[in-house]
Amino acid sequence: MSPDTEHWQRWIEPLLAFLAADPSDQSVWSRAHRVRTAAVAEEAGFGVRLAAGMADRGALEPAALADLAEIGRRCDEAARRGGPGHWADALAADPVWDEVRVLARRVLVGSLGGWDRPLPRRVLPQEVYD
Repeated sequence: MSPDTEHWQRWIEPLLAFLAADPSDQSVWSRAHRVRTAAVAEEAGFGVRLAAGMADRGALEPAALADLAEIGRRCDEAARRGGPGHWADALAADPVWDEVRVLARRVLVGSLGGWDRPLPRRVLPQEVYD
């Protein structure tokens, strides 16, 4: 497996899966995993850095990289604004997550042909769940 394929499957696709999911699924998933908004922003930033390297090697389309970079910016802005600490609460309070959902779906459709992916069992490191 190439490093680019591994980066996509291990980090970027699971991140996009929970960012693209329907709001009700996001809420249930994020409450079950106790995900914090800052952790989502941090994970999005990491995904953007991986994607940039993939794009440099021709393994990711420029349009997908642009959308991922925008996802990273919007997640970071939401985390900086402070808002609710838990992502499940932020989903209802901040409309930026609707915009992020549209972008994540667009990347998944462009890369995989569809956006409806299984939600990951766990994406983020354990300490962000505590």
